[in-house]
Amino acid sequence: MISAINTISAWAVPLLLLGIPILGLARGVKVYESFVEGAKEGFAAAVRIIPFLVAMFVAIQVFQQSGMMSVLTRLISPLTSRLFIPDEVIPLALIRPLSGSGALGILASILETYGPDSLIGMMASTIMGSMETTFYVSTVYFGAVGVRKVRHALPAAIAADIAGFLTAALVVTLVFAA
Repeated sequence: MISAINTISAWAVPLLLLGIPILGLARGVKVYESFVEGAKEGFAAAVRIIPFLVAMFVAIQVFQQSGMMSVLTRLISPLTSRLFIPDEVIPLALIRPLSGSGALGILASILETYGPDSLIGMMASTIMGSMETTFYVSTVYFGAVGVRKVRHALPAAIAADIAGFLTAALVVTLVFAA
């Protein structure tokens, strides 16, 4: 069964790349011209979101370099320690909604320091997979389509991130803590 899934996985992308142009030609679509037109639209969308991305990356650097992350970690620590959440994973939870690559750097540091099989390493790994890069995704998608008022989307996404963080910490603690 696993062998069949691996074979299907290996051929899925090449078959899609071959099948879509064949289907387009069969329907009489000018495949190359359509591809070039789509590439132009994609490039225009990428140029449109660059200012939003630059603003977000600057804000992340200001957040980290100003020491605000350390202040927030100290403020949150009394609450999270009551929930048996180690202080070491709090920076990961704070940066994950802002930046996937920043969170990956923090995760790598945690895994290097404590090891992947430690409770902190397992909790950090689970948190990484349980939260989303909310502000990055909002910036890219809302910026691409020109949405200026996010209404309930951002609070709902932040609530989902908090739920993901707390659930990841709870499950790892229940399953792996001795």
